[in-house]
Amino acid sequence: MSVLTYNFESHYLKNNHEIAVILPDKPRELSCSQFYQSGKKYKVLWLLHGTFGDQTDWIRKTNIERYACQRELAVVMPPALNSNYSNWDRCMMGYSMYDYLTEELMPMVYGWLPVSSKREDNFIAGLSMGGRGTIKYAVNRPELFAAAAVLSAVPVDFSRISPKNPCPFLDPQEPRLKAVIENAGGLEAYINSEENVWALIDRQANQHVLPRLFFACGEEDKLLYSNFRAFRSHCLDLGLETEWFSLPGYGHEWAFWDIAIQKALDFFGLSLQGGNPF
Repeated sequence: MSVLTYNFESHYLKNNHEIAVILPDKPRELSCSQFYQSGKKYKVLWLLHGTFGDQTDWIRKTNIERYACQRELAVVMPPALNSNYSNWDRCMMGYSMYDYLTEELMPMVYGWLPVSSKREDNFIAGLSMGGRGTIKYAVNRPELFAAAAVLSAVPVDFSRISPKNPCPFLDPQEPRLKAVIENAGGLEAYINSEENVWALIDRQANQHVLPRLFFACGEEDKLLYSNFRAFRSHCLDLGLETEWFSLPGYGHEWAFWDIAIQKALDFFGLSLQGGNPF
């Protein structure tokens, strides 16, 4: 594969910004003109990192480059700081991460790189914070993605937000959630925003508009596995068709995510292409 590091000034993030991109490499049996001037548009995975990470995480800590090579898949990895893939209008000069992905990064990549803009050729995946971003994009912008893989993250029921809730994702006094709620303009605004993925799924479950959804979680993930099971039961009650993957002996860790992303690529229907996988 070819790995591209691209630095540019972002309109939505108000700063210089660096992304990492994996692109299919030229097969040795093709001439340069045959390959680079073919006009071929590749399927693309928008791959999101977790808290404390950046655009290099997936390349440094998994074999995503090799997995993409095996499937002739382009992979785009943006950094998101610890933004929760949300808009932070009052952060510095404004840091609109939620809008950035769909309104700036995707059009730029479609225009400048050999990837397809067709919905059926676009997939999104992420782990932990990136998993929450993934499902947020999937349910708010379902027209953009054929399928989504949410690793070690699930929506939570905002109706259960309470200072007495032991789940940190539902305790409004927990520092991270408190900051997110304040950023949204208060609890009511937060509940009625694009962040309330649980409610959005409830409304869309029977409309057949959502991308195909894949959820994965390690069974030793003490932070998330109970929420994973609760959301799986909720989807079953809704009649929402989703695929679920879990493994005993794995927690919130890269060893699990390296396995889970392979399962996700299979779920997307990205078959092995043969040839040299190295």
